[in-house]
Amino acid sequence: MTSKEMQARTKAFAVRVIKLVDALPRGLAPQIIGRQLIRSATSVGANYRAACRAQSRAEFAAKLSIVVEESDEAVYWLELVRETGLMKAELLVEIIKEANELVAITLASRKTAKANGRLLNRQSTIENRQL
Repeated sequence: MTSKEMQARTKAFAVRVIKLVDALPRGLAPQIIGRQLIRSATSVGANYRAACRAQSRAEFAAKLSIVVEESDEAVYWLELVRETGLMKAELLVEIIKEANELVAITLASRKTAKANGRLLNRQSTIENRQL
């Protein structure tokens, strides 16, 4: 998946969550859970975009860590919506699946970025020793 495709996917996720929160019943609990859910879901895309503008592999990996945390937090809030009965469980299946997939994709990307960063650091150390 390209970074542009992932940016589009994370934005689409945020839009779906915003629409979902708008469909929640009125009340204190839905309002609090909804705000937290919107905050975490919109942060996924914003931080992924920031990762794409990173100046180094270390910064890229750090930004991806934030994406992992925020997407996992979105899963938590979505599960609360389901488990409190604020929305029918069958309406949440696909969006929870998408949130979990975003966690998995980002974890894999972060792992690769960190491994590549370590490899580059090792290579530059070897090159410096040879000088």
